[in-house]
Amino acid sequence: MTEKNNNSVKGANESEWKDRLVAINRVTKVTKGGRTFTFAAIVVVGNEEEGKIGYGLGKAGEVTTAIQKGIDAAKKNTVKVPVLKGTIPHEQSAKYRGAEVFLKPASTGTGVKAGGAMRAVLESVGVTDVLAKSKGSSNPHNLVKATILALSEMRDAYTVAKNRGVSLEKVFTGK
Repeated sequence: MTEKNNNSVKGANESEWKDRLVAINRVTKVTKGGRTFTFAAIVVVGNEEEGKIGYGLGKAGEVTTAIQKGIDAAKKNTVKVPVLKGTIPHEQSAKYRGAEVFLKPASTGTGVKAGGAMRAVLESVGVTDVLAKSKGSSNPHNLVKATILALSEMRDAYTVAKNRGVSLEKVFTGK
C-alpha cells in the first residue's frame, strides 16, 4: 500500500484530496505478436476533514498513468460519511459480492484496527479510531466497495433526529 499526496489538485469546494494506492495488478494479454502487459490500479481518495471518500479503477499501459486515471475516477465517485470525534457513529456491516465487512466504533487512542484495503479506505475518510473485521473474500476490489458501502449507510444522531422529526435529546433518551 502506497500513499501519495496530491497537493496541487483542489476540488470544486477547494478542499484537499489525499489519494492512496490500494492495489496494482499487472494484466497480461497474449496476442499473435507476443504478450502485452497493462496495469490496473485501485485508488482511494479522501478528504479527511470533511469525511468524503471515493474509489476508482484506472487501467493503462504504464503504472503512473493507471494511478492517475484511478484518481480521476475516484474523484467522480465520492460519498459523504459521518465521522464523529475520529470514529464512526455506530456499528455497521455490509456485504459486496464475496467480501463482508464489519465496522465498530472504538475509544480514543485505539487506532485503526483494520487490514489491507479496509485500512486505506478508513484512513482516507478521516477515521482515526475504529475496529474492523473482514470476512470472506480478500479481493481488494470487493473489500473497498464493501467498506465504502458500510460507511455510506451510516447515519449520525442529527440525521436520525431530522428524519424522525424529533429533538436530538429524544433520539438518545427515547422519551
